[in-house]
Amino acid sequence: MDERSLLLLGMLKSQSQHGYQINEFIEKNLSRVINMKRSTAYTLLDRLCEQGYVELRMEQEGNRPARKVYTLTPQGEQKFTDLLREILEQADPMSSPFDVGLMFLDHITHEELLSALQLHLQRTSQQVAAYEAAPMHGFGKGVDIAMQHRLALLKAEQSWLQQMLTQLQQSESAV
Repeated sequence: MDERSLLLLGMLKSQSQHGYQINEFIEKNLSRVINMKRSTAYTLLDRLCEQGYVELRMEQEGNRPARKVYTLTPQGEQKFTDLLREILEQADPMSSPFDVGLMFLDHITHEELLSALQLHLQRTSQQVAAYEAAPMHGFGKGVDIAMQHRLALLKAEQSWLQQMLTQLQQSESAV
């Protein structure tokens, strides 16, 4: 189980939902926090059903096609609480493809490195601006706190990039 399972269990904790509702909410409201494709969400929902954490029932309204409605079971509520506590307590080191790239920066020219880092800084700054412009969620404090955390990480990345670019530019001019 991971944060994606926690997200799905948490969404079902407040109310039963059909798959389309879940996926729409993730895409519209949480895409900055988690990257989860529709197929992944459905696969995880099926797995949670198999494990007894979620119950599935079919629902039909009028002439519309039947749709799957997911409901959290009592075992799912307990799993949600356990998983939430476990994830909040973790202090796993963050891994980033960017860090892997940094390990091999000696294999490109100084100009290519500066150009790549400047583009990375530009994209990070755009993300910072988007987070700063996003309205507060307003439904409980959790989503807003998660967004503030993400913004703090992006600002730290932005600051580090600015410092590193300055340091690399100064080291090149000293040569």
